[in-house]
Amino acid sequence: MKLWLSKSSDVPLHEQLVTQLILGMVSADLVPGEQLPSTGELGRRFQIHPNTVRAAYRELVLRGWAEWKQGSGYYVRALNAQSKIDEDTDLDHLISTFFRLARDRGFSLQEIQSRISRWFSLQPPDHIVVIEPDVELRKILVTEVSEVTSKKVIGASIDDAANVQNLMGGFCVALYDSAEEIRPVLLPEISCTFLHSQSVPKVLESQPEPDPDTLFTVISRWPDFLHWARTTLVSVGISTDAIELRDAKKKGWDRGLSSRQFIITDSFLVRHFPKGCQPKVFQIISDESLVELKSLIL
Repeated sequence: MKLWLSKSSDVPLHEQLVTQLILGMVSADLVPGEQLPSTGELGRRFQIHPNTVRAAYRELVLRGWAEWKQGSGYYVRALNAQSKIDEDTDLDHLISTFFRLARDRGFSLQEIQSRISRWFSLQPPDHIVVIEPDVELRKILVTEVSEVTSKKVIGASIDDAANVQNLMGGFCVALYDSAEEIRPVLLPEISCTFLHSQSVPKVLESQPEPDPDTLFTVISRWPDFLHWARTTLVSVGISTDAIELRDAKKKGWDRGLSSRQFIITDSFLVRHFPKGCQPKVFQIISDESLVELKSLIL
């Protein structure tokens, strides 16, 4: 994964590292089990003290994104999105394992047959439920999912998801980084597809390099969008003096936009922009996850 660091910014180096590495993990640029570069390697690459890298890695461990293995180094931690099954396990083996577990737990063959018949008789989902704790991010995700399906898309909080009645008839989706918070509140029979976020390095590499005097305006109702955009722009060498952050929850957020050079916003807010403005939209859900989701809900 490509990383950038700016030493001339007031954003601490370890914060630039933490932000980029987390974004790499949620976008699958960094996959569970992958070893992170050593502190010495990153120190030499960016000519910074290894302790700066070590501080970033320790913060990732404390926040549950990475794990330390004695004598080996730091690794991307797998989030508890769902129980893993060996990919080489064939269908007959899966069915046999299911029957064995069901019988071991005291269910009769008649009960198993009845329950399986009920599942086969269920109608396919008629809507999609986007589960997300943050209300502002939830609006963005609902917007992005709505753009790839004709089905109704609704948002749900963690409390909503804990009530199975709110999920009946719905196909549940959520962001990968919320898996450990969401999975425990869902009943075992409720499946949830976890989506990866967009790869920031890939997006940046596809964009032409801006002029040195370009002024950037970042606008969103979601605070993390503003924070991550600022940190990322600073990391690639944009001066903080060239970055304006606007909280769209505040009155007057759209004032004077026609005179701004380069505007970055999210998929939800762009629909509320004044006519004539053509901002760059940063999509939260990765293209690959949206393609996969579309194939699942057809």
